[in-house]
Amino acid sequence: MITEKMLEGENIRLGYFAEKDLENILEWHTGELFMRHLDAVPVKPRTKDDLKKQWLEETSDAFRFAVIHKNTEKVIGFAEVNGVLWTHKTAWVSLGIGSEEHWGKGYGREALQCLIDYSFNELNLHRLQLTVFSYNSRAIRLYEKFGFKKEGAFREFMERNGQRYDMFLYGLLRRERQKSPE
Repeated sequence: MITEKMLEGENIRLGYFAEKDLENILEWHTGELFMRHLDAVPVKPRTKDDLKKQWLEETSDAFRFAVIHKNTEKVIGFAEVNGVLWTHKTAWVSLGIGSEEHWGKGYGREALQCLIDYSFNELNLHRLQLTVFSYNSRAIRLYEKFGFKKEGAFREFMERNGQRYDMFLYGLLRRERQKSPE
């Protein structure tokens, strides 16, 4: 059973995206720094219609949440469980805090705690996995604090500004999870 506590941290809560949130999402997707931490594909112009398909349409193997700041009720990021393999109780997770003004304030930590709780307690998953670029040291520290283990590397996976970077694979088993680090 989903409880309000499961989807709520001290400063944020997980909710659903609405059409009114597309402007914020569009802003994130045109921000080079956010996109370079999120995806390996080149940053390109996006329209609200593109984003509407990606962010507002539901699928049976994805659970996408808006990260909402409780004081302002503004959407500041996303948290997602996707690619669920129900037979194996395994899924991918991803997380992003959109605007730099919200980085480094613990919102990502709170959102990840909610996502892990939801994945293991509500979806009854056994394993969560994610990929992260080697230069995203803040995200790597966060994942490791929650008990995610580095399981492999896609060596020299991508090139950015003339330099090659690895992409790491991390996994978390239900029994390895850590409660919210401070």
